[in-house]
Amino acid sequence: VLPFIYRAIGSKHLPASNISFVHLDSHPDLLIPVNMPADTVFDKETLFSELSIENWIMPAVYAGHISQVVWLHPPWAQQISEGKHHFLIGKDISTTTIRVTGTDYYFLSDGLYVPADQLENQKPLNLHVILINPTEVSNSQEENGEVASAKRLKLNTDDTASTVSASSSVVPGDLDRSTPSLKKKEVQSASAPNKAETLSECSASSSLRNGECPIREVVEDVCQVLQKGDAYVLDIDLDFFSVKNPFKEMYTQTEYELLQELYNFKKPHRNATEEGLLDCVENRVHQLEDLEAAFADLCDNDDEETLQKWASYTGMKPLVQLVHSLKTRMESPDYEMVHQAGLTCDYIELPHHVSTEEEIEGLIQSVKVLLKDMPKPTLVTVARSSLDDYCPSEQVDIIQEKVLNLLGSVYGALDVHLDYSSTSSF
Repeated sequence: VLPFIYRAIGSKHLPASNISFVHLDSHPDLLIPVNMPADTVFDKETLFSELSIENWIMPAVYAGHISQVVWLHPPWAQQISEGKHHFLIGKDISTTTIRVTGTDYYFLSDGLYVPADQLENQKPLNLHVILINPTEVSNSQEENGEVASAKRLKLNTDDTASTVSASSSVVPGDLDRSTPSLKKKEVQSASAPNKAETLSECSASSSLRNGECPIREVVEDVCQVLQKGDAYVLDIDLDFFSVKNPFKEMYTQTEYELLQELYNFKKPHRNATEEGLLDCVENRVHQLEDLEAAFADLCDNDDEETLQKWASYTGMKPLVQLVHSLKTRMESPDYEMVHQAGLTCDYIELPHHVSTEEEIEGLIQSVKVLLKDMPKPTLVTVARSSLDDYCPSEQVDIIQEKVLNLLGSVYGALDVHLDYSSTSSF
């Protein structure tokens, strides 16, 4: 997706800074390439070669292009705690890599946290995590967005206003790899009292249950965020509507449980001090480095001596049973892929929810209500996420058709640019 956004910045359709980014996806995609030098963000082609599907947004924040991110997620995806998160992103003065002051488990479990005084070239990020429930689809479509929409809020812009109101460009494409990459990850339980109060007030009207009223509240929240930016990009990943965890089909249940044991993230105390958070991150980094080195070693030689050597490390005992199981099922296990799978096994599994037709339609209707009352985006990007099996291959075309029809019904004629991976069937 990022190359299309950069292209829109280069053509002046998008401003170079203070962009708001509305992201509908079953995965946040808000990680950071762990070892990438921060200055890589200023070399576009090198940057694109370093990024993957789970870590492409935050480098654009560090580069100063994106200032607000809204992650709209379905009920089965809650990797980052609900609500508002305000933190800094910058260059770690000791490693020259990109790091954040965010303390959500999502960032801590990848070793991405550092204190503010360790960051230079700091950029503030406003991250809003908001749940989207499916609208109950009934014979009566009155609550499904067909009611008269309130007048869309105008963005606080001057020169960019005409760009924002221009026809949206839709870019569906398979922006992932042919093998599964990381899609993060953990669920952190958190309460959102204000939202809960709103939902309880709405539930008084049974006809609006799980539908119009909550979505109207989401519209208010999102529009408040958008007013802070000069333009916004709407990014829709089709796995928002239906999602698989591809690793669950690669490994047996026992193997998957062993991976969860090996890669388990030891969370910090609830009220951890800065020192406690740093200890947590340091331990996690060492754990992941040891696991990476172990599987790299096994790629070269997975004999019993090598296996027992690594199994003697603290917390690595399950490695023996895992490797033995893999070798009984396959002649030459792909240990690099095993490590990639393990990185998604912190303390909760990747989202896995193959939606029914009714659930897909319910989410389509919720998104329709949402978009009807939001300002028109400058750019709409659509990612299929089907080549690596995050969006079920048997559903992706149906979902794409529904999404394009939805966008057409809300925005009118679309300027659609298709950009499929060469390994796709398109």
